[in-house]
Amino acid sequence: MSRKLLDTWLASDANRPADAIDIYRSVVDLLSVRMRLTLIRVDEGDPWQWRMRAIRTYGFASRLLDMSKLLPDGPLGDVSDRQFMEHAVVPRMQEVIQTQQPVIEVVKTRVMGLSVGYDRIMLPQKNAGHPEWVLTCTMGRFMFVAPQKHAELDLTDESIVQLLVEGATAKEIAAQINVSPRTVEHRLERMKDRMGARNLVQLTAMLMAHRLGHFAPEPEMTSMERKPVY
Repeated sequence: MSRKLLDTWLASDANRPADAIDIYRSVVDLLSVRMRLTLIRVDEGDPWQWRMRAIRTYGFASRLLDMSKLLPDGPLGDVSDRQFMEHAVVPRMQEVIQTQQPVIEVVKTRVMGLSVGYDRIMLPQKNAGHPEWVLTCTMGRFMFVAPQKHAELDLTDESIVQLLVEGATAKEIAAQINVSPRTVEHRLERMKDRMGARNLVQLTAMLMAHRLGHFAPEPEMTSMERKPVY
């Protein structure tokens, strides 16, 4: 899908600027429920007045975050999580507008207190003057709730967490780290209490968020591909 978008963008001409629909028309029906296609009009000088419109929004439901409410049609300034926009959206859009080059990357950041990760492609209009629009397509990778309480994990807990994330059962974990299954279950219950998790699935998500927060406490973006596309 990204390749198809890029190919259509590459075929456009800066001396005869294309309408955004000419770029995305062929991919709309290829989008999965985990993908969002957004058009941003960038005629205004103030980025917070740039207007966003969802061409196709995410098709999945989440109790953690309603993306349609977070990213409403209208000015970027209407987005409730200003820090997310300042760190993960506006600077990259300004870059692609200035260079008139696409960006393909993996974004790992915070949104409304959640640890989130997604793939993103940004395509600016090719324009001999100033681009009038930027097209973005994102595909959600993960969304983890942050622990309600800070939890320091000892070496045994870390081992249990690693094996749990790998899909091991309590019995398998116990055999691997040479403790009883009851010890593993007790430690998991203790971690659930300490982190405010309601069940084992939520605990696993919180532990992943805990790890992501430990290694990347500030919103950041990690590029998979930042080479110019000609």
